[in-house]
Amino acid sequence: MADIRSIVILTGAGISAESGIDTFRDAGGLWEKHRVEDVATPEAFARNPALVQGFYDARRAALATVEPNAAHEALARLEREWPHELLLVTQNVDDLHERAGASSVLHMHGALRSALCGACGQRFPWEEPLSDAPPCSACGAPALRPDVVWFGEVPYQMDRIFAALAKADLFVSIGTSGAVYPAAGFVNEAAAHGARTLELNLERSEGSHWFDESRQGRAGELVPAWVEEMVG
Repeated sequence: MADIRSIVILTGAGISAESGIDTFRDAGGLWEKHRVEDVATPEAFARNPALVQGFYDARRAALATVEPNAAHEALARLEREWPHELLLVTQNVDDLHERAGASSVLHMHGALRSALCGACGQRFPWEEPLSDAPPCSACGAPALRPDVVWFGEVPYQMDRIFAALAKADLFVSIGTSGAVYPAAGFVNEAAAHGARTLELNLERSEGSHWFDESRQGRAGELVPAWVEEMVG
């Protein structure tokens, strides 16, 4: 691995599913209980804020019932022990990477334990329900919403992500469907700049054919084995 200096890792719902967090896309997952149009768009929030707030309040509360798994812990180990550059980007809005010990995680789709004020744009760490419209501590407006990126909104820190992909020697995608853009395009972006690309997923994703290598299996087994290859 001597020729690998810079790594970009993308994680998706599959890495947290093994901790018991519902995914949107699996049978029995969140999409089957709620239509995306009803809970995950700005239009849904404008139309029925109580439904949307209640949906995310329940997801926020559910974080207390789950724990990081071996895949989260292995990536935290890699962050600690990798001697060069590493950027861990997640599509997940849970905090399992941080609770496993990762200290610098880029949440491109936001975070459940964060609130965003629709009036002044301030963000705050947040643990409690938002359904009762608490006031923003910065401006006082009862305009707090989940600090998550809904469909139709621009993911966070895209400039930083693309800059990292442009100089990456290795791009690794873990537990992603390969169906949601812009993240689904990261493999091509990295490859265009000369990076090796590796997919670790329960099964082949929609974008598997773009990767140099695709390994199938449980994240809790594949990720620790790969991290051992890198730093063991």
